[in-house]
Amino acid sequence: MISIKKLVMVETILFWLSVLLIFHSYVLFPVIIHLFSRHKKNNQTIYNTTDDLPYVSVILSVYNEELVIEQRINNLLRTSYPLEKLEILIGSDGSTDHTNELLQKLKQQFTLLRLFLYNERKGKGNVLNNLVGEALGEILLFTDAKVEFSHQTVFELVKNFKNQEIGIVGGNIINRNSNKDGISIQEKNFMSREIMIKYNEGRIWGSMMGAYGACFAIRQEHFVQIPENFAVEDFYLTIKILQKQKRGIIELNAISYEDVPNQLNEEFRRKVRISSGNFQNMKAFSHLLTKITALSFCFFSHKVIRWIGPFLLLIAFISNIFLVSKGIFFVLTMAVQLLLLITPIIDFFLQKIHLHIITLRFVTHFYSMNLALLIGFVKYLKGVKTNVWEPTTRSYQKI
Repeated sequence: MISIKKLVMVETILFWLSVLLIFHSYVLFPVIIHLFSRHKKNNQTIYNTTDDLPYVSVILSVYNEELVIEQRINNLLRTSYPLEKLEILIGSDGSTDHTNELLQKLKQQFTLLRLFLYNERKGKGNVLNNLVGEALGEILLFTDAKVEFSHQTVFELVKNFKNQEIGIVGGNIINRNSNKDGISIQEKNFMSREIMIKYNEGRIWGSMMGAYGACFAIRQEHFVQIPENFAVEDFYLTIKILQKQKRGIIELNAISYEDVPNQLNEEFRRKVRISSGNFQNMKAFSHLLTKITALSFCFFSHKVIRWIGPFLLLIAFISNIFLVSKGIFFVLTMAVQLLLLITPIIDFFLQKIHLHIITLRFVTHFYSMNLALLIGFVKYLKGVKTNVWEPTTRSYQKI
């Protein structure tokens, strides 16, 4: 039988291991790469506007985007990038609203628009695979319907590909929605922090941990087919390119505007879908965890620990229960954990009386996103049958 002393030792190790891993991913790792990147420069080998720029294929998979699709196309056409070096490929994934009609109308006005209208849902990954197979561009620029580029976004992404070491460039996503009655402030802060972490990863090692699907560009030669029913294709493509010894960076001047959902239930649904895809990626690239490289370090520190976060939180809580009798320190840590766990409940009832405390909402956001990861893991275990999904409600504001 295991002695009580050994049990206490195991519980103590589990508690500290889970706490330290969470601390490393959310606090220590960002600080480390910030310090290491202070004197590093982003890619300096770039195209000038007067250079012979590469031909670019803009790739969009859309579904029921009648409210924004016309604005989105017009926004893309207002680019500073030479239009003779640009084509826009749009795959309508079985849209049932007026998206297809609007696209066909726009096609009559703009010859650089190429349409692929599918009668049945194929899933985003399959649509992207098909569109890339039709693309003529040396550079593939992936984006979404509910995003808005600045005039310079396309050029700011593409300029970096003069450097042959660069394989993928992610854009700087800026969320404009900031309402204290929901989670948009928390999402905005989370996104901006993630962008800077990825920017620093790129500056130090060229190991940006996942471009955002709303705005990123790659060389056509580096595209790989997105696997069937894969839910998070942008991360998959990023790591595949980094594994080819190509650099991945964030270009902060390649600005894209996107308004996140303000309602927790909308963003929660999206996070659950993304979470199932995260575990697909963790399995696909699990071999990186057996290596000691910059890519592996970033993958483990920035992504894997976050993805297993719900289990680390559970381990910390359960082990703490058994350690409460071992001293005042563990009584205090138990009290802190209990307070954090009931904070979302307190926040919920305060919302009912229209009282919004931003600090409490950050705690709610953290735990709800970890719950989404847990549900996403269950969905992953059951098997991801399709990557067909319903878009969340997001606004599109004209700048």
